[in-house]
Amino acid sequence: MLIGVVVVVLAWEWVFDLLTGPYADLCERRGPDYCGDAYDPATGDVRLNILDPVEGLATRLRVGFYGGLIIGAPVVLWQLWRFIVPALHKNERKHAIGFVVSSCALFALGGFIAFTTLERALEFLIDWAGEDVDQVFQVQAYIRLVTLMVVAFGVGFTIPVLLVFLQLLGVLSWRTLLKAWRYAIVGTFVIAAAITPSGDPISLLALSGPMVLLYLLAVLIGRLVQGKHPE
Repeated sequence: MLIGVVVVVLAWEWVFDLLTGPYADLCERRGPDYCGDAYDPATGDVRLNILDPVEGLATRLRVGFYGGLIIGAPVVLWQLWRFIVPALHKNERKHAIGFVVSSCALFALGGFIAFTTLERALEFLIDWAGEDVDQVFQVQAYIRLVTLMVVAFGVGFTIPVLLVFLQLLGVLSWRTLLKAWRYAIVGTFVIAAAITPSGDPISLLALSGPMVLLYLLAVLIGRLVQGKHPE
């Protein structure tokens, strides 16, 4: 993980351009006057502000830490896997591999969708702020918003994996989940609204919609695994 932190810190300019890319794309699409002094049409870059001398360095180190976690995640998961393998039965090992792979894939997918919807989320928030409000975004607040959205979407997308796991353990059955689909939809929207940091309807729909589909997919997988056996 330390190597990942060093890589992200050294490649800060590229990482910063990546994180501010949705904001820059929004300013370019809506025109230079939309973002005011925060956007430089000549370079296509956006300017974020710091309020104290430490904030810039602290933000860079924080992003480096998050990047290190992401880069080092495969190694951490592999070491964790080697630790728990001796305690698992052969059938449990087979399922465990699927859970690890699917969790990582769904988390990455959720983070990607969060990043792609960030531009529309920012547009919604800026428009609702009003035309007479100047955009002076603090770098720490902006990075926090991006990070929380990626994590929220990633965690939301991995919840169905937990449902499948509980079905394999016999704690839940696919029939129970299917009967509760109405409550699940309402609960999904409530959870999505609670964990979506931007609070805009675009991000809410972008998170809750796939979560509902993944819930139904978890029911289908449970149906295939549990078969027609009674609860």
